[in-house]
Amino acid sequence: MEPTVPEKDGNSAMDKICGFIVDKRNLFFLIFIILAIFSAFSRNWVKVENSLAAYLPQSTETKQGLDLMEEEFVTYGSCKVMIANISYSQAEKIKSDFEGIPGVFSVDFDDTSEHYNNGSACFNITFDHDENDKACLDSLDEVKKLIEPYDAYLSTTLGDIQSELIADEMKVISVLVVIVVLTVLLLTTQAYAEIPVLLITFGAGAILQLGSNFVLGTISFVSNSVTIVLQLALSVDYAVIFLNRYKEEHQTMEPREAIITALSKAIPEISGSSLTTVGGLIAMTFMQYKIGPDMGIVLIKAIVLSLVSVFLLMPGIIMLFAPLMEKTKHKNFIPDIPFVGKFDYSTRFIVAPLFLIAIIAAFFIQNKCPYVFGYSTLDTPLKNRVQIADTMISENFGDENLIAFVVPAGDYDSEKKLLDKLAQCKEVKSCLGLANTEALNGYTLTDKLSPRQFAELIDLDYEVAQLIYTAYAVNDEDYAKVVNGLSAYKVPLIDMFMFIHDEIEQGYVTLDDETKKTLDDAYKMMNFAKEQLQGENYSRMLVYLNLPEESPETFEFIDRMHEMARQYYSGNIYTVGESVSQLDLKKTFSRDNLVVNIVSILVVLVVLLFTFKSAGMPVLLIAVIQGSIWINFSVPSLKQTNIFFLSELIVSSIQMGANIDYAIVIAGRYTELRETKSRRDSIIETMNFSFPTIITSGTMLAVAGILIGNLTSDGAIYGIGQCLGRGTIISILITMFVLPQILLLGDTVISKTAFVMNMPIRTKEASGLNHVNGIVRGRINGVVTGTMNAIVRGDLNAFVEAGNITPMTEEEYEDLASSMPMRIAEKKDTPSNKHKEDKTQEKNSKDKPQGKTRKQEGGKKNEK
Repeated sequence: MEPTVPEKDGNSAMDKICGFIVDKRNLFFLIFIILAIFSAFSRNWVKVENSLAAYLPQSTETKQGLDLMEEEFVTYGSCKVMIANISYSQAEKIKSDFEGIPGVFSVDFDDTSEHYNNGSACFNITFDHDENDKACLDSLDEVKKLIEPYDAYLSTTLGDIQSELIADEMKVISVLVVIVVLTVLLLTTQAYAEIPVLLITFGAGAILQLGSNFVLGTISFVSNSVTIVLQLALSVDYAVIFLNRYKEEHQTMEPREAIITALSKAIPEISGSSLTTVGGLIAMTFMQYKIGPDMGIVLIKAIVLSLVSVFLLMPGIIMLFAPLMEKTKHKNFIPDIPFVGKFDYSTRFIVAPLFLIAIIAAFFIQNKCPYVFGYSTLDTPLKNRVQIADTMISENFGDENLIAFVVPAGDYDSEKKLLDKLAQCKEVKSCLGLANTEALNGYTLTDKLSPRQFAELIDLDYEVAQLIYTAYAVNDEDYAKVVNGLSAYKVPLIDMFMFIHDEIEQGYVTLDDETKKTLDDAYKMMNFAKEQLQGENYSRMLVYLNLPEESPETFEFIDRMHEMARQYYSGNIYTVGESVSQLDLKKTFSRDNLVVNIVSILVVLVVLLFTFKSAGMPVLLIAVIQGSIWINFSVPSLKQTNIFFLSELIVSSIQMGANIDYAIVIAGRYTELRETKSRRDSIIETMNFSFPTIITSGTMLAVAGILIGNLTSDGAIYGIGQCLGRGTIISILITMFVLPQILLLGDTVISKTAFVMNMPIRTKEASGLNHVNGIVRGRINGVVTGTMNAIVRGDLNAFVEAGNITPMTEEEYEDLASSMPMRIAEKKDTPSNKHKEDKTQEKNSKDKPQGKTRKQEGGKKNEK
């Protein structure tokens, strides 16, 4: 065994830091335990946004319209209930029961096919509170209790039902992923006790990730759902690399020294490996659609916390389990695969050209991938109870595609004309606004009535009606109407009711009880409509379309709606709804897709340039992974299977950032072996070496994606999982059976495009007793170039290319020298020794004159 330098005399600052981490492991255990306890509470502080539309850019019509509607209008809570297998009379009875629930404002139900069809009844229930008010949830709970005895289906946007259902699904997925991880680790580790070391490390990173999300305020339901599973799959390499390093060092060192040495080597190696993954995730932060930055930041944080767990916690865990790892060793279950390397070598002239043709074809095919921007055309493998309810209601009573039309307020005549024009369009099922909402006796809310018409409407004395109209004209500063007579003065019905209610409330108008009750009932209905349909500056119309949520015809009609509105309004006009949101997403997709691909390629390219110090190697590796991405998204294009657009944006980033690691492992090993071996032997040994790493990480990521894609009911998450699982499998196959051939053929290109980075040369001068360990070039009582691990007593003047020159005391020298297998011969400046040395050098110079000249010339150059 080679001598080990005690850590206290560490060779560098890195050794000292690593020694501190190992020696203070109990401190780090305590810190992680405290953080884990804190995370158990802080994870409940995270707010989750369930709406994809909330992440649209501020410049989009949907985002501006949603913000405006939140300021201008009240949106009351509502739900739709379908009860199957009941008679019409039973349905009427149930309607009365619904109306008796506290907090229910109205229940829409009649004998039309929109409410009673195929022995089923459909009730539209509106609550008397804003949809964000907790009182709506209380009333909704009462509705749920009432329909429990029936075959009922409830659909509503109230509460976080969808989020809760997704969370339940992800719990099942997480358990299955853990089982898969355990199985893979059992096959790929060399000792059973390695498994708890890795699991504790993974678990700590995951707990910190969950607990730290609150610092971001609000995260999307997509990030909240899939981050933990992806964190495990993406960061598993880091712990495995460190553990393998430890086992390698432990062959010649005790556990403590082995961990310190392994950690000092693993930190730069793992940090470099993580840069490609982080680089792909950084590309997501450049998306206009803000769910990209949301998920990118959350995943980057997850990677960083995994690194923290590996660097600070795992060394202490290895120290604890080191004895047990020795006792639980088992045979290696992962076989060598020399046949793969032989196949790659023998097919290098066939596979590489075929792959080039394949990725060119894939590029054009994937451009025709049927991306969709909403859930209506997606068919997920699972259906949750909300989706089942929506499907049942849709099958029996048709779909409902609602568009909110927001226009400048105040012009009731223009509003009525626009509503009439919309109602004439075959694409419109119905439309509703103040100008066509029925009030009393056939009048609409915005119809203008004279004093006599108003008096007859509510059975009011004409003289009282005249006084009220006079007061209204004075309040409206319309004095000309009072002077010229009130008989022809007309006021919109809704405005007059609002005015009278205010006057009664302030005590200026007194009416008999019956008339007052009529006015109060009318005011309640009108005010309810006004709060939803008229704000301070804008009016809202509700347009129900006969068109599907997502189709070219729907998007075209939305543009026509704008054109129609421009005929009557000159101010800002907004359309808001699922169809409009999907149209906005479609407009941002092209730009985001281009930016994500370019940024991810550039970031990874820069990392690879510094990793391989060759211009050709990064191009080859990126071509392989980018080709894998194109092939991945050619599959749904060929199958004509709709895929949610977000899947392409997120998976292409993850696939570029994470799967490139597989290519790096193969390329790095091959480049190293090519310095001493032939191409054939290099590629065979490379594939044997790379297979365990690739199969471990790749299997976990692929299985995680497949499970997410097959065990979720959410369209966005389903698409991400499906594409990630398929893409990882494709990347593994291509890096195993295509990349080697490309490396073999591109060997010359790689070597000719290599470059050398000039690093600062560290010149050291020392005298006395010194420990020299590393690659040095210079004078050490003569000219020396080579790798040294020696103790020198004398003068040094050398360039340190790698390693260290460390001063030593006599006591340290004695300790180290005594541990060496051979005693170190000291050169002392005694006359006899000096004479012997001179004779030896003279003899060597006669035997090898040319070698001496080269050394002398090298020394002179270095001295200069």
